[in-house]
Amino acid sequence: MQYFSHDGFELAYLDRPPASGQGDPVLMIHGFASSHYVNWVSPGWFKTLNDAGYRAIALDNRGHGSSTKSYQEADYTPAKMASDAAALFDHLGIEHAHVMGYSMGARVSAFMALSNPDKVATLVFGGLGIGLVDGVGDWDPIADALLAEDAGTISHARGRSFRAFADQTRSDRQALAVCIVGSRASMSEDDVARIAQPTLIAVGTKDDIAGSPDELAALMPHAEAFRIEGRDHMLAVGDKSFKQRVLEFYAENPL
Repeated sequence: MQYFSHDGFELAYLDRPPASGQGDPVLMIHGFASSHYVNWVSPGWFKTLNDAGYRAIALDNRGHGSSTKSYQEADYTPAKMASDAAALFDHLGIEHAHVMGYSMGARVSAFMALSNPDKVATLVFGGLGIGLVDGVGDWDPIADALLAEDAGTISHARGRSFRAFADQTRSDRQALAVCIVGSRASMSEDDVARIAQPTLIAVGTKDDIAGSPDELAALMPHAEAFRIEGRDHMLAVGDKSFKQRVLEFYAENPL
């Protein structure tokens, strides 16, 4: 891991070129309570991209993984996390790249596409459909679950799931509880319509969090939906068909 400083945070990232030493860059932005390793290394995305000749880059979002934690809600807006990603481009001397986000990371990617359109060549939204506009349900019980002293007392099903995930990844649960409040900013239909980059929206057919990929794609000028068959929100990220479709998408939309 390497680190760079931005907005008072020390942010960890991994930058791995292909064997050739050259390759178009792909920045990957992970989801809530995850990390670069959990979302992108462990499920094989770094290997997939490197083997296909791409430069694979991923950061730990503020409050996650090896990056600095904050306990201030205002630090976790999608716009601020998008500014971290843009700052990483500047740190690495990258003018523009493919940007792929999963769940919360897809939301951050969308904000980055509007705030730094010249840096974002294409977009892949994984695990986020019309929820970008409509929101993705009631997350307050998840914050409560993250802060519960005894995980055995958690009755909310999704809260139990995210608490178990946070414990599994050894995350700072207090930081995540603040993040989940600050990071939920939605985007208006008008804003979504201004995202002009070619966009692939990939959602598992059993995902009950993301919302419809087709409805979101219909609002955007250059977007298409892809259904990841038989996968829920947690398992879709590593799906082979998802990886294959992303590689096809990048071949169709070279830098």
